[in-house]
Amino acid sequence: MTRITVDNISKRFDKQAVLQELSLVIEDGSLFTLLGPSGCGKTTLLRCIAGFHQPDSGRLLFNDEEITGVPAYERNIGMVFQDYALFPDKSVYDNVAYGLRARKLAREAVDTRTLEALEQVGLKALQARLPAQLSGGQRQRVALARALVIKPRVLLMDEPLSNLDAKLRLSMRDLILDLQRATRITTVFVTHDQEEALALSDQIAVMQSGRVAQLGTPQSLYATPRSAYVADFIGSANLLPVTVSAAGRVGLADTVLAVDTGAFEAGSSGQLVLRPEALQLLAAGTAVVAAGSNQIAARITRRLYLGAKTTFRIQVAGGHELRVEDSGIATFQVGDEVLLRVPAGSLVVAS
Repeated sequence: MTRITVDNISKRFDKQAVLQELSLVIEDGSLFTLLGPSGCGKTTLLRCIAGFHQPDSGRLLFNDEEITGVPAYERNIGMVFQDYALFPDKSVYDNVAYGLRARKLAREAVDTRTLEALEQVGLKALQARLPAQLSGGQRQRVALARALVIKPRVLLMDEPLSNLDAKLRLSMRDLILDLQRATRITTVFVTHDQEEALALSDQIAVMQSGRVAQLGTPQSLYATPRSAYVADFIGSANLLPVTVSAAGRVGLADTVLAVDTGAFEAGSSGQLVLRPEALQLLAAGTAVVAAGSNQIAARITRRLYLGAKTTFRIQVAGGHELRVEDSGIATFQVGDEVLLRVPAGSLVVAS
């Protein structure tokens, strides 16, 4: 079991600061995700942990052992790449066995561990095939088996599902989670896909411009984002600019809403986070818009039926457009005048 400590790491390429005094701790046995858009520094941090990049300053530790200057081949890591990185001229068996043979294990041990790894990923029957004879999902399973067969201290995964179609991503996501839970290898997973991050992770670091914007469990990041950036990146969110009128009160579309204003003082500005699935649409004649009712007059401008749910685009006074998801049997149509009910627990965050 390995705990990873990233201590005040900075990294530049030419004049571009990619990582900026970044610190975090990845607990042993956890599945930890670095989440963010392209260019935020998540892959650079992963490659620093792997030993492919040397940080300009700061330290990296595995447990209490500093490994900042240790070469990649001495760190005992398993790596799964986005593009599989398989040897095209080697069979599935030989691809998986490669790391064991490089460590000069006995032939019997290589065979036993290679077959066990292939069994884990469901490819034992395909061990004689070449990578070109496999589907994308099967190739990624080979890459996963190759990374795990060496029994690494740390497993690093760089956008491993991004080249797969939607159905394969789901099955591979389940496989990765099952294997990580079974082996308890400390795993660092890089992705820009917030659904993957929410589904897989024990902890998520949302990255922004080479720093950690917020660190927490999937549940805490979704429920209590600290900024509009995090709210927009974790799940789906409507973000509305508001001014706090008093503690627990904001004004929107000529209506005073009771929401969670946190530490914001009267007169300060922020962004009101409204999750589409938490909003409720009411027929215009069923309620009265009044102070404290948390209801706003709105008009439906778009309706998308998606089977299990219906997604609406609505417009409130002031020209603001919001997205609302209804999992019931919604009968509203484009052009209908409705009332939007805003949950009292809706959060105001920094812009």
